[in-house]
Amino acid sequence: MSGRENDTRMNESVIETRGLCKSFVSRQKEGKIQAVDGLDIVVQRGETLGLLGADGAGKTTTLRLLNGLLRPDRGVARVMGFDTVREFRQIHLRAGYMPQQFTLYGDMSVLENLNFFAEVRGLTRSQKEERIPRLLHFARLEEFQGRLASQLSGGMKKKLVLACMLVHEPEVVFLDEPTLGVDPVSRREFWNLLSDLRAEKGLTIFVCTPYMDEAERCHRVGLMYEGRLVACDTPQAIRRTVPGELLEVQPSALYTARDMVRQLQGVLEVQTYGDLLHVFVDSVQKRAGQIQATLEGQNITVNHVRRIEPRMEEAFVSLIRRHGRAASRSTGERS
Repeated sequence: MSGRENDTRMNESVIETRGLCKSFVSRQKEGKIQAVDGLDIVVQRGETLGLLGADGAGKTTTLRLLNGLLRPDRGVARVMGFDTVREFRQIHLRAGYMPQQFTLYGDMSVLENLNFFAEVRGLTRSQKEERIPRLLHFARLEEFQGRLASQLSGGMKKKLVLACMLVHEPEVVFLDEPTLGVDPVSRREFWNLLSDLRAEKGLTIFVCTPYMDEAERCHRVGLMYEGRLVACDTPQAIRRTVPGELLEVQPSALYTARDMVRQLQGVLEVQTYGDLLHVFVDSVQKRAGQIQATLEGQNITVNHVRRIEPRMEEAFVSLIRRHGRAASRSTGERS
């Protein structure tokens, strides 16, 4: 393949949705819940897109729609050019899907699990002989291939699941919170494997994650709120959406201090993190001393006030709050 052809291939859209909608009948209240509401998204070949959102935001429903496991109420979705409703079998042949509850066979060894999933995918003997040792090496499970899957650590199970999902060499993979409940070291190893895959194979990765540090590893991040995509951009661009400048304040009386700081001039937003306040202000130079003096004037000890750079987490909370306020105003205007 020439360099020009390769560039063209890398610019292909592998996942594309237009106006995608899906609702469910609610068991708790009358009517329906709009799980996905007008989703428009494009993912290029070789890109890693991370989807963030609180529980119930619509992330898992989105993955199931893209894999043809659910039929949309409205809109269109295509994966590798195939329609997710009419051509979902073609997608399953070329994609890998790792749901939250991907089931390994605990009474089978690492090697037996890989052989089983290879057979399910219809691999020939020569394909299995070539791919399985490579996957064991890739997942760093060579010395554990005889161990029962039930006896693996949480991180090793996740790596085995990834290896089983890759046995048919998919072009795109969908991962639904793949490292949930795994220790930080294993999470980092898992993401290093994903990065290696993308670099070596040009793999397209669509991943839902609850972890902000994982979102930082993605080319782009989509933030979902009540079924809608409220932002989709690079991590750097999303961090720049936070208002003003950011101060970290550590007061002795957190919630009293929070309520006081919110009322001060130049304060745009206040978020709490453990025993810290993250305070967005119009100007750090103007407001840092003002905040400290106000709190100490009310006998609240301030251990420190310092400027920090906003992270994905602050940006996510700020965007969701703004979107929620806008939605409330819109509802009020219509009522």
